[in-house]
Amino acid sequence: ILNLCHSADAMEASSGKKFWTGTKRRPRPVDWNDPIPELMEYLYATAGLYASVWKVECVRDRDEFEALVKKLNLQQPEWTPPSENVNLSEGDDEAEAGDQGEQTEKLKNELYSVNTSGLQEANPQDFEKDDDLNFHIDFLTVATNLRSWNYDIKSSPRHKVKVTAGRIIPALATTTAMVCGLVDIEFCKLVLGLQSQGRDKFLNSNINLAAGSGNFTTFCPDPPIPIATGLKPPQPQSFTSWDKYVLTCGWEGELTVEQLVQHIEKQFGVSVHRIFQAGNKEDKAVYNDVDKQKLDWTVTIDEAGKASVSDGVFKQWPQIRMAVQMLGRLPPASGQRKVFAAQVENVKKALDQTKQSFKETFQGPVSAAFRAAYRPSDEDTEKQQYFDTIFESRNYLVLGIDCHHEEGEDEIHLPSVKFVFPSQRD
Repeated sequence: ILNLCHSADAMEASSGKKFWTGTKRRPRPVDWNDPIPELMEYLYATAGLYASVWKVECVRDRDEFEALVKKLNLQQPEWTPPSENVNLSEGDDEAEAGDQGEQTEKLKNELYSVNTSGLQEANPQDFEKDDDLNFHIDFLTVATNLRSWNYDIKSSPRHKVKVTAGRIIPALATTTAMVCGLVDIEFCKLVLGLQSQGRDKFLNSNINLAAGSGNFTTFCPDPPIPIATGLKPPQPQSFTSWDKYVLTCGWEGELTVEQLVQHIEKQFGVSVHRIFQAGNKEDKAVYNDVDKQKLDWTVTIDEAGKASVSDGVFKQWPQIRMAVQMLGRLPPASGQRKVFAAQVENVKKALDQTKQSFKETFQGPVSAAFRAAYRPSDEDTEKQQYFDTIFESRNYLVLGIDCHHEEGEDEIHLPSVKFVFPSQRD
């Protein structure tokens, strides 16, 4: 609060505009050198919670607790103005959100590096409002009233906080049950195939529990927004997010990635750039034509020792450029030629391995390529098990297609492809 007031004062001094106006109320900081009764109550409730979490004996006698606190002779640290002012802007700050994300990841890394072998096992606490000995309502009450004191708001008695806190979980459970039930009803309509009969068979619902009137409204959902494909007639000119292009493999076997690319290109008259899991924004793909272009890349060294390298190789392995230049300049008897020739050979081996890996994927089943691209690593066993369960229970994939016209670079939008393949269960 001291930092907040300092930053607000600095803003007022620099801009000449008052900050604490309208609904903005200037808070007052607590002073432990001149304590209010709520401060001792806060220490008592917080200490009790920590004692329960770490399985240590709790001091419940208040006189004994206050004596222990006074014996500690706690001192309030001297406050100094912060080096950076508090962000007082209103609304969402995307840049700040990004910084917070980086800080969160940094904290996670620090936690992962902690050696937990010497740590004491904690005792998780489940919230229970009716147990007057667990300090739960005591902590909520004093924390609420301390914040009320900061802003000169009327304090709340313990019984009122207990009633309010007790309503949160039942309200969440009731709302969740109602919403899930309504969603499941709409899912049942999809299972029955009612989507083919138009949107009139489906309902949006609006429930206002806050009003206390039991008002429940249902209405027909808005029509889906059409998305232009950019294709030329007689190809479809638009689709919606509900539409899918269903491609079912015959009993002769599953299509390879190469056959899928050829089918899409022939069916819609486009050039496929990328095939990926629909809705997935990661830089992963079942197929990427950038990888296919590498099949035409070459790295060779002729009898005279001169290296010939495709332009694309320099983009993938930029360190080879100097080696190629030096092989063209150094005399045949130079001992340094072996060093640069070895660099070129290493890149050639890496390119050959890349080609071989792509060919195996390109000429293999689509489902195998999908699994190789999107299956979580062994480090995340929980996500990996979830992926395996879903993957093994379905005989279809929903794929997104990035493509453009064969004669131009105009972007084309295609509906998601539901790729159905024969499963081992079948």
